[in-house]
Amino acid sequence: MTDKKVLVYSTNTCPYCHMAMDYFKSKHVNFTEVNVEEHPEKVDEMMEKSGQLGVPVIDIGGTIIVGFNKSAIEKALAKQ
Repeated sequence: MTDKKVLVYSTNTCPYCHMAMDYFKSKHVNFTEVNVEEHPEKVDEMMEKSGQLGVPVIDIGGTIIVGFNKSAIEKALAKQ
């Protein structure tokens, strides 16, 4: 569906993170999970992109989406 680089910053217990990753899987969108609980060194990178600590933070080709916002995700994936 897309050749954009997709990153999902997540934690183990975040239901919206799992919803976002399940959504990408259902749409056959390749993504990289960055679990900030298991890799705390990535928290600063996530905060720099989003300005906050909440997850999920989704980076789709440089477009930052905080939370599982399906319409924003679809819009970012469709951008050329």
